[in-house]
Amino acid sequence: MNTLSQRLKNRYGYAMTVLRGLVKTDFKMRYQGSFLGVAWSVLKPLMLFAVMYVVFAKFMRMTDGTPTFPVVLLLGISSWQFVTETVGIGLRSIVDRGDLLRKVHFPNYIVVVSASIGSLISLAINYVVVLIFAIFMRVQFTWRVLWLPLNVLELYIIALALALMLATFYVFYRDVLHIWEVLQQIIFYAMPIIYPLSFITKNHPEYSTIANLELMNPIAQTIQDIRHNFIAPATQPTVWNTFGSWWVKLIPLAITALLLWFGVWVFRKNSRRFAEVM
Repeated sequence: MNTLSQRLKNRYGYAMTVLRGLVKTDFKMRYQGSFLGVAWSVLKPLMLFAVMYVVFAKFMRMTDGTPTFPVVLLLGISSWQFVTETVGIGLRSIVDRGDLLRKVHFPNYIVVVSASIGSLISLAINYVVVLIFAIFMRVQFTWRVLWLPLNVLELYIIALALALMLATFYVFYRDVLHIWEVLQQIIFYAMPIIYPLSFITKNHPEYSTIANLELMNPIAQTIQDIRHNFIAPATQPTVWNTFGSWWVKLIPLAITALLLWFGVWVFRKNSRRFAEVM
């Protein structure tokens, strides 16, 4: 028993050492040769926010009419940027690290996890920027911010599940990258990120049911929860305050759990063939 325990401890220690090394390397290489370096992790969502705010909030008047909407918009874009970055980098991580996987023996999933942790660091930096904006705009924080770690954890699980799944498919089919690039654009505009959900329900009540069903998307549900708990609990509809039936409220969580199970199952089933295929 002691021998087995020691082996498991050694294996865990080795895996954590490899993970730390890969996270440091990935994060450094992400902005290698860039003049601004890590600052791009903040500048990218800020620039997208500036464009979306001018086009949708100012010109097209897609706003909830509150002073906190710019912060809500920035928070949504930063959260979505985390998902796309995690999935985009995680999707290519196995193929990009093919030489390393053939030379060094360690669990393949560590490569995808290391990519996701690098994106999580960028998300933390972005949330600090959002916090500064929120303080500057005199946002009234509530006790609901205590739920934020759980919301971010759910968003991380969704992104990691998608990354594991697509990383597996990408080893066998390179078309997956192009399909994901199209899908992420569709998902982005189909979710209430650049436009508030209340804008649809108030100005186009005939589409209220469809708009509310957007919350069944676990990414939309999580981002709305983050906005609700972090910035604007009074103006941000969530699955918890929109639907009455408890089983409906659990649908996004069930989809998240199913995504994680399927992502892990697909990855584990095919991981032994990665080196052979690459």
